[in-house]
Amino acid sequence: MAISSPGIGSKLDVNSIVTQLMQIESRPLTQLDTREISFQAKLSAFGSIRSALSQFQGAMGGLSVASRFEGSTATSTDPAAIAATASARAPAGSYSVEVSALAQNQRLVAAGQATTTASIGVGTITFDFGTISGGTFDTVSGRYTGAAFATAGSGVKTVTIAPGSGSLSGIRDAINAAGVGVTASIVNDGGASPFRLVLTSDRTGAANAMKITVDGDAPLAALLGQDPGGTQNLAQTAAARNAALTINGVAVTKATNTVSDALEGVTLTLAKTNVGSPVTIAVARDNAKAVAAGETFVKAYNDLSKTLEDLSAYNAETRTGAVLNGDPAVRSLQSQLRSIFNQPLGGAGSSLRTLSDIGIAFQRDGTLLLDATKMNRVMAANPGRIAGLFAPLGSSADSLVEFVSARSTVPAGSYALDVTQLATRGTGNGMAAAGLTITAGVNDTLDLTIDSTAFSVTLAAGTYASAAALAAELQGRINGASALGASGGGVQVSESAGVLTVTSNTYGTASKVILSGGNALGGLFGASPVRADGIDVAGTIDGVAATGSGQSLTSAAGLSVRVLGGALGQRATVDYTVGYASQLSGFASTQLGTEGSLAGRTEGINRSVSVIADQRSAMQRRLEEVERRYRAQFGALDVLISNLSQTSDFLTQQLSALNKQ
Repeated sequence: MAISSPGIGSKLDVNSIVTQLMQIESRPLTQLDTREISFQAKLSAFGSIRSALSQFQGAMGGLSVASRFEGSTATSTDPAAIAATASARAPAGSYSVEVSALAQNQRLVAAGQATTTASIGVGTITFDFGTISGGTFDTVSGRYTGAAFATAGSGVKTVTIAPGSGSLSGIRDAINAAGVGVTASIVNDGGASPFRLVLTSDRTGAANAMKITVDGDAPLAALLGQDPGGTQNLAQTAAARNAALTINGVAVTKATNTVSDALEGVTLTLAKTNVGSPVTIAVARDNAKAVAAGETFVKAYNDLSKTLEDLSAYNAETRTGAVLNGDPAVRSLQSQLRSIFNQPLGGAGSSLRTLSDIGIAFQRDGTLLLDATKMNRVMAANPGRIAGLFAPLGSSADSLVEFVSARSTVPAGSYALDVTQLATRGTGNGMAAAGLTITAGVNDTLDLTIDSTAFSVTLAAGTYASAAALAAELQGRINGASALGASGGGVQVSESAGVLTVTSNTYGTASKVILSGGNALGGLFGASPVRADGIDVAGTIDGVAATGSGQSLTSAAGLSVRVLGGALGQRATVDYTVGYASQLSGFASTQLGTEGSLAGRTEGINRSVSVIADQRSAMQRRLEEVERRYRAQFGALDVLISNLSQTSDFLTQQLSALNKQ
């Protein structure tokens, strides 16, 4: 192959000439690069806006919860004795609290054993929980004389001691594993038979004393059988006891040392008695919480606004605009944001309709500023109303109507509520007076269905003092059934004139009590028990039929309220507001979605970048062809000039030779 060097014959710098010509030809390609850089800068800028909008949406979503703006504080003059906390609904006030007794768990101790591994026996241990009344208690022996035990109906639980698990440690482990509400432990007291089983009720309160029956080997029954009104094989070292206190001079008795239902919205934690030294609990509105949330709102908006301003600004001095100056998508975002702020909230539940009503207003530079002094003043005059300016909030003047929720598409407003039917609970009862004697294997089993759960219970054999005592036994057996516990249901069993009635704890058409079988069915409820299934609440919201489910009534639009009771007919309206934070959160979410303006704008820019890439590829192919043509043309010129040069040299030689002649 011949070696080629363009211009060697003609002395022309062909490579330089072609390179310079191609630089001129490539100018459109440079223009494309410049356009692409501009588009990429816009994509990066929109990425910054998306990031800022995402942070804004997160902040607004966090502020779309009423609890962010509602709160109360509770302070105690002696938190070591009585600690206090307050929820948002706690009214301001001062309370004098004096504790005379703390709630206590019952603790029972079994007789000592020489070893923890020797077999004691197998069988079934049944725990019932209730109250011990009457009689006397011997502090030395730890036993009652002449006392009576009444089940509380909170649930009867059983523990099976299987073969191989009948030792003291096996019994302890079986009780703890069963989760029956009793904690078992073994204590070594250092005596001749040092190992003693200790049983502690998991719950405090006088109604959580234990009655223990054993169906199994005699040694097991001799160790654990415990009937406060009969045989007591365990010693009581701590009695089941309620907390006793006075609040502003009113005597209060509670089953636990955490008292959450004595003062509205206030939880008291009792740590020690303080007779003669009452503690003062002061409850006040926590305005600082709302102000802090308001400051978060203002900062979130200002941060987003600054990002939009910086990316779309124009510098009059340098006569240069930012990368998104004049971009319609940015202008649209700014306009829509301001329109949300400029629109007063709907709903008639509050006189607070705009952010300026509470001290949040725009400044001349377009930023928001919070006037904390004004906000505190407004909160003092309108307690509990601030949250509605930010979060979705529903309320009703009817104390038996609770706002539950609303879809994001439900508009703010006042909704008329008309109740045509109240929700009820499923019941089952008998038509004949119940007998009071339960005999094992004769009339001690009952098959039933509570709501959608079918199961059977076995009653304790014996003659009950009253139909009420039998009702409590039945309630305890039903509520203690493992099948029902797994479903989260429960019942109440009552009696009237000796007739027992079982009532489900749930409301609505799913609430059922079906008394279906068992050898105790006829004696407890007669040959034909009466069944009444629960019904759902029914009514209209804003004149349109709503859907009932239990006590909840939901409109077609998605506004849901809970009707707890009251009269049929027209009830107080439900006022619903969609606060600014909620609106702004929804706006940001829409803009960040696939149908938002940002998605459309960035998609358009990406298409332009793709078009530029196609144009660049086509132009590069054309430039390659142009360069080949230039090189071919200059190659031919090089040969021509070289030939002419050779001819010139030949003629010059010939002429020179002639001159010499």
